[in-house]
Amino acid sequence: MAAYAVSPGRLRRRLVVAFVLVAGVSAGVLAGGSYLLLRQARLDGSVQRAAADARYELVLAAQFLPLTDARRADLLASFTGSGRQVLLVDPDARTGDPDLAPAPGARLRSAVAAGQLAYERRADAGRHLLLVGGRIPGSTTELYVVTVEDGIVADLDQLRTALAAGWVVVVLLAAAVGHALARRTLEPVGRASRAARAVAEGLLDTRLPVRGRDEFSDWAAAFNEMADALQGKIDALSRAQARERRFTADVAHELRTPVTALVIAASLLREHLDALPADARRDAELLVTDVVRLRRLVEELMEISRLDAGREVVEPRPVDVPALLRAVVEARGWRDRVTVTGDGRRFLARSDPRRLERVLANLVGNAVEHGTGRRRAAVARAGPTLLVTVTDEGPGIPADHLPHLFDRFYKVDTDRAGAGSGLGLAIARENARLLGARLTVRSEVDVGTEFRLELPVDPAEGGAG
Repeated sequence: MAAYAVSPGRLRRRLVVAFVLVAGVSAGVLAGGSYLLLRQARLDGSVQRAAADARYELVLAAQFLPLTDARRADLLASFTGSGRQVLLVDPDARTGDPDLAPAPGARLRSAVAAGQLAYERRADAGRHLLLVGGRIPGSTTELYVVTVEDGIVADLDQLRTALAAGWVVVVLLAAAVGHALARRTLEPVGRASRAARAVAEGLLDTRLPVRGRDEFSDWAAAFNEMADALQGKIDALSRAQARERRFTADVAHELRTPVTALVIAASLLREHLDALPADARRDAELLVTDVVRLRRLVEELMEISRLDAGREVVEPRPVDVPALLRAVVEARGWRDRVTVTGDGRRFLARSDPRRLERVLANLVGNAVEHGTGRRRAAVARAGPTLLVTVTDEGPGIPADHLPHLFDRFYKVDTDRAGAGSGLGLAIARENARLLGARLTVRSEVDVGTEFRLELPVDPAEGGAG
């Protein structure tokens, strides 16, 4: 069996989405966690370096005590000369570069006033600043070391951008890998689905390739075993059906001659029924009736065997369907039991009159035999078809029987089947099929039954005269 690409479906999309979600969430958690750890490490390192520097500056500032204006200026000059940025904050004054940093916050001031070494981060004029402060030993003056962390923030931004880009790449790669894996994983499922449809359509020689020793290979092997068993069963049924058809044809052929003799004898017996004693007359009448039924059964078996053999020839020509329908009713003495309705128009169909007569006679006879109340037969034009309807007001047919009504030898029940053989409707449908017509039935219990025969309109006449 040729391999085809599996068309995208819901299951494949679900597998790809699941794969992407797992990979995306995993990569996102890993990237986010890594970023947070690195960020915390960089910021903690910056605080530790600034704190160590602040301790050193506090020890150095203690050497300038007491802080007069001159010593304060010298202290600031020494810090500036070494490249350090500091703020000196007295209870009443603040010295240092006023553009260096904003004033320390209240919480930082409180911690420093309590004798602690504390820090805070501030954003000022687009800069990221770290202020680490402490009180100069032996003085009320507070010293704050200012560290610009713009480099650290820029590095962290780059890291975040790189991790985000990496996460996007991982998601896209996961989508591609997931799609490829889903395609490869579901390809055997697609082959199995196509194979199952092929078997359902009658291609019983369809098989799946068995490759490897995985679960799909076991599945393919099981499918092939099922297909082999199914093909064997269907072949056996076909052979049994062929034997049944041959048996039917042989039985009908063998019965034809003796039944013909019985019919002749029954005809002679019917002519002398009045001469028979009263007690023997009833038995003779039953014998004649049964012989007639036997002849009818043999004729139907012969016809169904010819249909099976494909030996029936169709000779289509224009047929006046309403006239043929009235002739069927008249010839069989059903005028008082069946009403033929219509507007009197001449509807022509291109059909085989002999076979069409057989179908019409079967449908009307079925209504006469099984129906009650008013029985009607009508012909009407329905677009490019002629619609023949035969209705009755009988007991109706239960819905579960309708699909089998045209099966051979099928009878709804003994009361409705009567003396019929169960072949009449099957023969009617086979003849309708040969005529290119469509035969259907609608029925409702306690309401009635309607048979519909759709015939193609004769193209030369347009269906009306």
